[in-house]
Amino acid sequence: MITMKDIIREGHPTLTMVASEVPIPPTPEDQETLKRLLEYVINSQNPETASKYGLRPGIGLAAPQINISKRMLAVNVTDSTGKLYSYALFNPKIISHSVEKAYLTSGEGCLSVDRSVPGFVPRYARVTVRGWDIDGNEVKLRLKGLPAIVFQHEIDHLNGIMFYDHINKDNPFQPIPDATAIER
Repeated sequence: MITMKDIIREGHPTLTMVASEVPIPPTPEDQETLKRLLEYVINSQNPETASKYGLRPGIGLAAPQINISKRMLAVNVTDSTGKLYSYALFNPKIISHSVEKAYLTSGEGCLSVDRSVPGFVPRYARVTVRGWDIDGNEVKLRLKGLPAIVFQHEIDHLNGIMFYDHINKDNPFQPIPDATAIER
């Protein structure tokens, strides 16, 4: 089981590396890692389990965050209608996106960042993501709102990019033109 002691923090070199593709069909070892990533985000959202194991709540986790530089991520998040997006994917990739931008009014956080980093993080309002599930089956997701932002945040981890790399350094709360503000 992944706990906070397994999650590396900003400054660790793995977080700035581009992660390697996972061979499909995946190995049992890669499947186990993917399963553990999803297990963490689900466990961290359960108040009893999170308290028992000292887990910081998270809605997404990427393999580089546990010092495994491979293209794997897990997301467990609900959209504004309450629909659950619970996915663990190998080699996820954004294959199309909207011109329109979106951002979280509260800003973004990260399990690998132990401090608050205020500011708006511009993201695409809608994305289509393609990846492979734990059994090596292709998955294609059309996402908008919070799920779209979470997938972009986690895919950034696979490319060595941290969320705060997108924040305007001179004016962190500068309005993003024609962007949808998403409350969380």
